[in-house]
Parts: sequence; C-alpha cells; structure tokens
Amino acid sequence: MTHGDRLSPPYGASPAEFLHEFLLAAAATFPDRPAVIEPADSGTLETTYRELATAVDALTEGLAALGVGVGDRVVLEADASAAALAALLACSTLGAAFIPVSPQTPRERLLSIVAATDPVLHLRDAGTPGTELPAATGTATFTAAGVSAERTPAPRPRRRTERSVTDPAYVIFTSGTTGRPKGVVMSHRAVVAFYRGMLAERLVTEHDRVASTSPLQFDFSLLNFGMALGAGAAVVPLKPEVVRWPRRFLSALHEAGVTQVNGVPSLWTSVLRRDAGRLAALGSLRTILFCGEKFPLPQLRRVQELRPDLRIVNCYGSTESMAASFAEVPRPLPADETDLSIGVAHPGAEMLLVDADGRVVDEPYATGEILLRTPALFSGYWDDPEATRAALAPDPLEPRSGQPLLRTGDLAYRDPSGAFRLTGRTDSQVQIRGNRVELGEVERRLLELAGTAAVAVFAEERGAEGTVLCAFVVPEPGTGAGASASASASASAGANAGAGASASAGASAGAGAGAGASADAARVRAFCAETLPAYMVPQEVRSVPALPVTANGKTDRAALLALL
Repeated sequence: MTHGDRLSPPYGASPAEFLHEFLLAAAATFPDRPAVIEPADSGTLETTYRELATAVDALTEGLAALGVGVGDRVVLEADASAAALAALLACSTLGAAFIPVSPQTPRERLLSIVAATDPVLHLRDAGTPGTELPAATGTATFTAAGVSAERTPAPRPRRRTERSVTDPAYVIFTSGTTGRPKGVVMSHRAVVAFYRGMLAERLVTEHDRVASTSPLQFDFSLLNFGMALGAGAAVVPLKPEVVRWPRRFLSALHEAGVTQVNGVPSLWTSVLRRDAGRLAALGSLRTILFCGEKFPLPQLRRVQELRPDLRIVNCYGSTESMAASFAEVPRPLPADETDLSIGVAHPGAEMLLVDADGRVVDEPYATGEILLRTPALFSGYWDDPEATRAALAPDPLEPRSGQPLLRTGDLAYRDPSGAFRLTGRTDSQVQIRGNRVELGEVERRLLELAGTAAVAVFAEERGAEGTVLCAFVVPEPGTGAGASASASASASAGANAGAGASASAGASAGAGAGAGASADAARVRAFCAETLPAYMVPQEVRSVPALPVTANGKTDRAALLALL
C-alpha cells in the first residue's frame, strides 16, 4: 500500500474521516515542508510530510506482515518522535487501535494494561528494553525505516475486514477510581471531529512550529499532533529529559525556531526561576498554550511582564473529549483577576451547567457542573460499562432524544459575558503536572502495603511548586507505617477492613499527636512506584496514629494538611 492509495484529496479540501487520513492530508499539498522537527545533540532533525508518509508506508507493511489488522490493538511504547508518530499512523491505516504507554511506565502497570486489552502486539521503540509478556502477545521494535519482529503474534481468527469511523482509533489509560487504570476509548470519528473544531479556532497557521512537551501516552500530545499537522505546520516533540531542564528546554525551542509551546503550566516554573532572561530573548516564540492544571496567576503575570507580546491560550477539557475550549488570556491580565476564563466550547461543541438535581443553571455566577455536548465524545471506558454510564448524562434540554452528554465533574459558573470559570470538582480527581490522578487509586495502592490500617491522600496547591500529593498513613497497632514493602491478598483485605475502624476512632483533635515524617517514607514511595507512574507517587508521606474526622464523619482534610 502506498501513501497515494491511502490519502484523501489535497489538504484544505480533504473529507478525511480517519485519524491517519487527517494527519497526513497535508502531504499532498506540502510534501517538502517539515512535518516533525526533533532537537538533536547538534542542531535538529527534520522529517518532511513526504518522508513521514513514506515512514508510515514502511511501518504499515511491517505490521501487516505480522498479521495486524482491523479490530486489533497494539500497545505502542515510545516517547513522542517522528518514528512514533509514523507507528501510530500505521496502526490507524490498518484499522488497529494503538494504546500509547511511556517507556517509564512501571512493569506491573504495563502488564495490567496488556492483560486488560489483550493486544495482538507490543510495539516499542528500538531503543527501549523489552518486557516479558504473555505468549499470545507478539513483540516487535520499530524505527522510521520499518518493523523488526521478535515474536510473531499467536494465530487468531480474522472476522473484521472493513474499517469504520466508529472503530477505536486509540485507548489511553488514565488513573481510575477502582484502583486500576481506566482506558478511555476514542473513535476515529470523535478524534477527527475534535481536530476540526480545534482548527476552527485558528490557533496556528501552516508556518508555525508547535512544541509538544507531553509524553506520548498523554492525550495532550495527540492534540498537539492534530493542531500542527492538521494545519500543515510542524510539530516539535520534546523528550522528558529536555523539558525537565530549563536551559536545555529553551535551547531546544531556539534551535527548532519554535513559535508556539503547548504544555502544562508547571513546565514554566523552573524557567521563570532560573532562566527568565532567556525566555524574554526567545524571539521566535509567539504563543503559549497551556492545559491540564491551573496556571498560577503570579507566574502568568511574570510571563506577561517578560513577554507582553505573547499570546497565551487556556485550553480546557478532559481525555474523554480531548479538550472542550480554548480561551485567550487578556493582555495584560487585570490586577483584580482571581480565576481565568475557560471561554466557551470550541466550534461544533457546547457546554452547559446543571445543578445537583440535573436542572439547567442559566443565571450568571450560579455554580453548576459542566456538561459537554460534543461530536468528539469518547466511546466509553474499556471493559467498564458501569463507569461509562456514570460518566454520561441524558440531555437535560431534551432527555427524550437519547443523546448522551459528558459529565465533566468540573464545577463552574458563567460570568456576565457568558464565559465559563472553574470553581472546583464534584469528585476526588486532581491534576498533577497535567496528568489526571484519582486519589482513590493512590489510596488503594497504599492499603496494599502490609502493616497499613488506613490512609488518606490529598493534593495541596503550593504556588510555584505546583500541586503536590500528600499521603497520610495509619499503621496497624504494633507496626510502623511501611514496615514491609510486600503485600498479599490477606494483608490488603485486612488493611481495608481496618480502615473504617481507625478513621472512626480518630477524633478530630487527637490525630496530630506524634504525627511526623515516617522513617519509612522512602519505602512507601518505592512501593507505590512499583505499580504507579511517577506523577502518582506521593511526594509527602506522613505517619499518623489515626485519621481525624469532621463533625459529619468525613476525613478532616484541613487538620491533616496542617501537619505538613
């Protein structure tokens, strides 16, 4: 199969319906323009649209030779790069859903994703070490030149031959409330609908170079691919080790001639602290787009002081719809501004507010939960119909239609202009460096630690430091918190059984006695890191004799955080 067979009509007139068609459409109009620009030790490596399409062809042929086809799933383990982009587009071309994971994903978490999704193939970047997987799962490595098979997938019946736009394009795993990762399934139709709505916002032009600072398994990276390639621009994927260090980060932006940086606000914290002058001198940069967490207003004002010409865009949304809105931050930010506007939904989508009883909230300044009406709605959570039902709501304007809307879990109000402004959450979900974290999943992992009777995990906002996960651990009588890093089913069951008794026994006043940093805090964190990604490992761990409770019997968050 050649890219000429696969591509739709020229960019700008394309009726592309599938993910790969949409992202490769510009190859017909701008074949020799850079599609991907990767910072290297000396200069940059550019991959043109023509070269990207050629790489997709090579990877498509390699995957097809291994039997990958319509309806299959492929775990794709890699950092964002031109080759990784070609690999996911090759999966899309064949009708297989890709499941992106990071090379830094803990082994146990990777195995749980493989067990849940039953992929036909584990495909990893050629520089990534392998992991022992079930015998039925094939394994292979890839470069832009093609696929190298290690173990051929087990034979299976082939019952699908025709691709459908309603098929899953990808499954992205996020933190889940049940203690296991939650797989968000997005169809080709949903992803392409989002890309069209986003591009209608005119955030980039074909001449832009858009830096993507998010890991491949974070759907923000897929947003960045769509924003850049959908407009015929170039995407500049930055690896974690580049983003982590301000000088390397800014040097990479300079060398690649980046005009727009998309990422979480926390990536600017170290830049402002250590290299503010280099940011001010970064002449090519015209736009910062942020998403995933609040941008601390003092830092935002500092960025505007350094670069009053910068366009700053607040992107709001969730993995279940990729994103929902894009709002430009006023220049300059008003002195009395306390919370940023998230604007209104992108073209083709709509946000509305409902109260606790599901009634529509119309009045300015009245708070309600945001419901999202969008053609970019996810298909559901992988193998979790109950959670899928809980995430959807009937249309409150016409419930007889059967049209589902997304319950975002975000509380907001409308200002007099009609723009939405966030006020909080309806649940325990938080954002850590742009990654969604369900506190319940962290708590469940901690309860598996032998010698643990009860736990409470909270997120604390610490200004320039960002959001920090704090864990409070109640040891079982006669043990120390984190006394053992091994867990068994009986220990886990015992810990869960004792949690309620410990919480009810702990009065609101007495929990602070003897509280302090556990001597085993490092061991507790290491235990968490065996199954949880780094951003879900508590940064603060405290041992407490009991969990304080409020008058209504809930864990007293304020009393615990006061111990830090």
